Amino acid sequence: MRVMERTFREQLFFLVLCLSVLKGDSRYIENNEIPKDDLYSFLNSELKRETSEELMYRRPLRCLDMVAVEGQFTFTAERPQLSCAAFFMAEPNEVISVYYDNVDIDCRGGDFITVFDGWVMKGEKFPSSQDHPLPAYERYVDYCDSGSLRRSVRSSQNVAMVFFRIHKAGSSFTLTVRKLINPFPCNIISQSPEGSYTMVIPQQHRNCSFSIIYPVEIDISEFSLGHYNNFPKRSLPGCAESGDFVQLLGGKGIDTSKLLPITDLCISFTGPTHMKVGCDNTVVRMVSSGKFVSRVSFSYRLLDSQELQDIKLNNVEDFCFNN
Repeated sequence: MRVMERTFREQLFFLVLCLSVLKGDSRYIENNEIPKDDLYSFLNSELKRETSEELMYRRPLRCLDMVAVEGQFTFTAERPQLSCAAFFMAEPNEVISVYYDNVDIDCRGGDFITVFDGWVMKGEKFPSSQDHPLPAYERYVDYCDSGSLRRSVRSSQNVAMVFFRIHKAGSSFTLTVRKLINPFPCNIISQSPEGSYTMVIPQQHRNCSFSIIYPVEIDISEFSLGHYNNFPKRSLPGCAESGDFVQLLGGKGIDTSKLLPITDLCISFTGPTHMKVGCDNTVVRMVSSGKFVSRVSFSYRLLDSQELQDIKLNNVEDFCFNN
């Protein structure tokens, strides 16, 4: 992997996980930051582990953790832990199922374990409220509120997270994490700064996004809307009026509704559209009216430090550095 400039990496929203101090009776830690290097060091170490079909992978869960494999993860408090979060990540075509096992916490004393359908970072949510099928309040599932009535929670996309607060040393809980195939993935965070992907929306009225938490060069090779084929591609500010279009977005956060639009595409085409985006987060977002089977194919690669410097000095994407 190419090494990005240190100063740039320090600007990435994955940089330091400083979970904010909870206020009052709030159960949700939302204003947090996590180091990109630390998060993906967790991720890379997890991906190297292989779980036998006969033997489930098990390890302790940290107060700050990143989990990218199936298995059982047990947290035992050695002291009061009031601001903890574990990030879960799967492949683009998978969703995550989290099962509560052997929970020994004091709900009445203020302890909690809350699964969130997506990720929350620096007060922003992925997927955004505009793109997620559930209202925000339904995306939080609190063990202390649901108890034995709901022993498992399934995500809507390839990422999920767990917030937890434990007041008493010796309290513990175990989570079993499983990955399930998602036939029509929607709203994805890429595990890698390089790769290719085809996103399909099968005649459903929904918005789907593919988020790459790196500055990248992206090539959109195909965009099709049902029978609307063989038209010249076009990028227009009024694409939203068509009801079916692809957006390329860039910015520093994970909430796609707060990112800056780079370009819109609303006519089917086959043939590459190249663009270098020097943003912390680059997103391909597809909006579908549900009238057609919408499809977009693209590839992406990490920009090196010289490319980033050239963009910063000369390119229209300079807003990524200035905003």
